[in-house]
Amino acid sequence: MKTRRHIAHATASSGSTLPPWRVDLRAGHHPLVADEPASEGGGDTGTSPFGLVVSGLAACTAMTLRMYADRKGWELSGIDVDIHYDIDEEGNASFARTVAVPGDLDPAQRQRLAEIAERTPVTLALRHGTPIATVFTSMDVDGE
Repeated sequence: MKTRRHIAHATASSGSTLPPWRVDLRAGHHPLVADEPASEGGGDTGTSPFGLVVSGLAACTAMTLRMYADRKGWELSGIDVDIHYDIDEEGNASFARTVAVPGDLDPAQRQRLAEIAERTPVTLALRHGTPIATVFTSMDVDGE
C-alpha cells in the first residue's frame, strides 16, 4: 500500500449574507478571500479563483528556485515571477511564466534554473493533472 503525505488543506465558505460571489477561505490557519471582479458581477473583495491558482504557481516557482539557489550557494538578490493564465477564442487555456533573476548569473546557472522551474511541484500538478474526488454531504443549517 502506498503511503500518502499531506501537502495542503483549505476550506471555503460562501454564505447568503456576503457579497454575491465572495468566498471566505482558510488555507491551513491563514485566512484568505476570493471573489470575482465587479466586471463579472462580484464585489472584488478578493482575488479570483484563477488568481489564486496563478499565485500558487508563482509562489511555488519563486520558492523552489530560491531553495535550489541556496543549496548551490548561488547569490540571488531577488527572484520575480510573473504568471498569466489566458484562454483563446477556441477555449484553449495556457499559462505564461516569466522569471526575472539578477543579470550576474552565468548562462549555465540560468539554464539550470529554467530546468528547475519546469519541475516545481505546482508546475507538475498543473501540467500533469491531479484526480479530484468529490463527495457531497448535508450541512447543519440550524447550528445543531
